Amino acid sequence: MESENIKTTCETSGAPCAAEIHAHEFSSAEKELVRRLIHARRDIRQFRSDSIPADVLWRILEAAHAAPSVGFMQPWNFILIESAQIRRQIKESFDAVNSNEKLKLDGTPRSRLYNSLKLEGILESPLNIAVTCDHARNGSYVLGRAPMPQTAPYSVCLAIENLWLAARSEGVGVGWVSILDQAAVERILGLPEGVEMIAYLCIGYPVEFRPMPLLQEVGWKERERLQTLLFKDRWGTPAPLAPNSWHVQSPVPEGEV
Repeated sequence: MESENIKTTCETSGAPCAAEIHAHEFSSAEKELVRRLIHARRDIRQFRSDSIPADVLWRILEAAHAAPSVGFMQPWNFILIESAQIRRQIKESFDAVNSNEKLKLDGTPRSRLYNSLKLEGILESPLNIAVTCDHARNGSYVLGRAPMPQTAPYSVCLAIENLWLAARSEGVGVGWVSILDQAAVERILGLPEGVEMIAYLCIGYPVEFRPMPLLQEVGWKERERLQTLLFKDRWGTPAPLAPNSWHVQSPVPEGEV
């Protein structure tokens, strides 16, 4: 009877239930697909005009909503922005902030390269999404939040990564626009007190998915070597980790050798 109830619940919701998820280990092909998806994700700036079908957009947002969050607080909201008027206001904020950013590089070798970069697709993309964090979600007490309040916006970032990867699996591109006046954008979007904008995203089918991140491709920045970012036990102590070299050992109890 219990298994029948589980099956009915899964069939009703249309989502895989826990019993199905844990019924088997992921195959090598499935693991490779996840790895490929992660490495194929790109920050997209140039979009085609095709609209995103409602079922595709729903799957993308459903994946975002499935993200983990501290205390299961789920502090995110997603504002779907189609209004040309609102987007023009956001673009004006970008232009103003971007002008100041350009001034910081005047007279430097990077100035010309910066000016050549396309850094947003606010008006070209068929949809913009503002992802917010409601710091009051679930009231004054959320399990695990009080010692580290910043875990609320961190949880929203996990939802954004889920959204990004789900979009990539659907052939949809995402671009995060951070060159904005956050307070001005929050006013434009009418965010209430206690709700913070975490990300402003441009969403749509891209002109192309490039083989590597654009900033790496144009020589702005190379990817750091993973080995140089790994420490063992304490900051600064290198972790001698390489593929197939790591064996986790049980910690030695205090007082024993």
